[in-house]
Amino acid sequence: MKILVTGFEPFGPDAVNAAWEAVSRLPEVIGGAEILKRQLPVEYEAGPARLKALIGELAPDAVLSVGQAAGRAALTPELVGINWKDASLPDNAGVLCQGEPIDPDGADAHFSTLPVKEMVSAIRGAGVPAQLSLSAGGYLCNCLLYHLAGLAKERGIPGGFLHVPCCCEQVLDKPSCPSLPLPAITAGLEAALGVIAESLQKG
Repeated sequence: MKILVTGFEPFGPDAVNAAWEAVSRLPEVIGGAEILKRQLPVEYEAGPARLKALIGELAPDAVLSVGQAAGRAALTPELVGINWKDASLPDNAGVLCQGEPIDPDGADAHFSTLPVKEMVSAIRGAGVPAQLSLSAGGYLCNCLLYHLAGLAKERGIPGGFLHVPCCCEQVLDKPSCPSLPLPAITAGLEAALGVIAESLQKG
């Protein structure tokens, strides 16, 4: 049993990305599932393409992609990815998307097929703030979730996305920006992955 867990590279002004920092620190095995950790580029084209290639190469039983959401104070499993790109920040390839569909011929939205409500409960049970999110925004995280949920549906495996706050090291000069210690973010992800592993075992 294998779970592919991805985290994004740094983007914008940040030298680190809390998502990848936490993903890279996860145990190799959680709930009997092998955890396959991979980093993705923050690019509208290359990010989803890399994810698709990894799914084909690794043949995971489930996929959880993780991204950073500056300004959020809790871990937030996402319910839905919408077919829309709209952000004020360009991606790491310099591409700026401000109001256009991800796939002009695609569905309006794709829903996560992970047990998101149970993941929220498990994260809270680990002593880490969590809540369900109904919007992954309009930047790369939403774009990746839209692609991932569609790919997961095609392959018949569970797949979805989870946002994490900034880690404390990122906000030393931004005291008004919410953050969590990196060990807490990692513990929350581990709890969420435990739920995913359990759901796979139950079939």
